[in-house]
Amino acid sequence: MLKFSVVIERDEDGYYVAYVPELPGCHTQARTLDELLERIKEAVKLYLEVEGPEVKGELIGVQFIEVGASEPKTSSSQ
Repeated sequence: MLKFSVVIERDEDGYYVAYVPELPGCHTQARTLDELLERIKEAVKLYLEVEGPEVKGELIGVQFIEVGASEPKTSSSQ
């Protein structure tokens, strides 16, 4: 059995989006997390059928950083 890391985000429209960093191009989206997990498993299986079981990359880890936010720059025409 193979294990993969799955990154999950939420887009502007409220959809959950998942991708597998080790498998470039392997991603999906859904309205619920349950549906998303089923879809990403299916996407991984299909990816491996087409590309083979060789992993293209290796996820080393995830780090969270803090940076100060600044106001967005606006251009004003005079």
